[in-house]
Amino acid sequence: MLDANLKTQLKAYLEKVTQPFEIVASLDDGAKSQELLALLNDIVGLTDKITLKTDGNDARRPSFSLNRPGADIGLRFAGIPMGHEFTSLVLALLQVGGHPSKLDAETIERIRGIEGKFEFETYFSLSCQNCPDVVQALNLMAVLNPNIRHVAIDGALFQEEVERRQIMAVPSIYLNGEHFGQGRMGVEEFLAKIDTGAAARDAEKLNAKEAFDVLVVGGGPAGAAAAIYAARKGIRTGVAAERFGGQVLDTMAIENFISVPETEGPKLARALEEHVRQYEVDIMNLQRASALIPAEGEGGLHEVRFESGASLKAKTVILATGARWREMNVPGEKEYKAKGVCFCPHCDGPLFKGKRVAVIGGGNSGVEAAIDLAGIVAHVTLLEFDDKLRADAVLQKKLNSLPNVTVIKSALTTEVLGDGQKVTGLSYKDRVTDELKTVELEGIFVQIGLLPNSEWLKGTIELSPRGEIIADARGETSVPGVFAAGDVTTVPYKQIVIAVGEGAKASLSAFDHLIRTT
Repeated sequence: MLDANLKTQLKAYLEKVTQPFEIVASLDDGAKSQELLALLNDIVGLTDKITLKTDGNDARRPSFSLNRPGADIGLRFAGIPMGHEFTSLVLALLQVGGHPSKLDAETIERIRGIEGKFEFETYFSLSCQNCPDVVQALNLMAVLNPNIRHVAIDGALFQEEVERRQIMAVPSIYLNGEHFGQGRMGVEEFLAKIDTGAAARDAEKLNAKEAFDVLVVGGGPAGAAAAIYAARKGIRTGVAAERFGGQVLDTMAIENFISVPETEGPKLARALEEHVRQYEVDIMNLQRASALIPAEGEGGLHEVRFESGASLKAKTVILATGARWREMNVPGEKEYKAKGVCFCPHCDGPLFKGKRVAVIGGGNSGVEAAIDLAGIVAHVTLLEFDDKLRADAVLQKKLNSLPNVTVIKSALTTEVLGDGQKVTGLSYKDRVTDELKTVELEGIFVQIGLLPNSEWLKGTIELSPRGEIIADARGETSVPGVFAAGDVTTVPYKQIVIAVGEGAKASLSAFDHLIRTT
């Protein structure tokens, strides 16, 4: 199952296991059970700390649990955790085996102190880059607290469950049998939801903080670079982010970040955060900005308010809130989001195996999505508003070579159709003939560009007609002492490498402002 190189790496990791434990597998006569058995035999063959039993009685087959003698650990995988989930498997083996996590002591105690009954189920796909964060967070919480149990389920392998629960996007999370959440979450997000009073306590802590010299709002590449450059100047620096990593977390393959030939978004996001944490930067996660109150007079403090009720003050502020996927804004889109309307083909594509889907958008993102999906689904219909595709020629050539792809140009999507539970099709207007047409399908992947996260700044900062923050060559905005960087600004070409440079520039400008005005 595992090649020699992977076995060597895994053996080195398993040397960190300090407490013996057992793997209990529930198998049947199917090929997937034999595949899982081969994987588990490879694992136990690398260490004498783990034993394997094959007499499990779980209804989901193939599946396996990790059990430590004398401990009640509710941690199970239903499926074969390879692909993006192999890291989740390795971490689970280490944590059940007694290797400590990297969580801070305060968070660990918060997890251990949670009372009640929490039976989590997470549906994932092996190609989803967002799913491991959820699986790893809940696995760790299950290791630390016997009141928390978790099973990670490969949706592609348990199609009957996926159909019954009408799951059309991953990760999909259930708690005690009821839908709990959708999309990427980490330990902090789970604690905020199940630990009553956590948000109020966190807001109180933030309100008590002293003013920062530089407060960065946003934790993507631009925000991370700004924080590092500010901290290196020896000034008091804070980062308040809705989620550290930003849009990069939703990016699959990255091949144009200079000096890094190839990486994945979540991996780069972790590297950015680790780099920031090497400096004395106060990172405040899960904070969505709601208002900016500019300083009154020279020498005053700017104030940033957050939806949590928290408020932070600073001598200078760097706005790096990035952008998000643009929506179609047509009837039915919101109603069927995560019920057939998706934005991540890598994450959700496997859930539409053998089905019909549409991709909205003919740029690079749309054409790449159509190419990827064509290898999974029965048929792809790509709809482009313009009379020609805008993707690179090499991508268009590949697209045109695929037998199960139909391209419709000059098409304006007018409505998402559904039966109340899931998507059944879409309507579009032929912009040449004005004729309304319908396409029957089960999934829609929207790939039509980005929208700046700047609504909370309207009336405070000068914005472009597109809603981008207008920033000059130094990153200065219309408010003195407030700077901006990255995809939320008017800077052309929304690229990671450009955002990093813009973040550094804005930070240097903020420092220059400080030494000239304070």
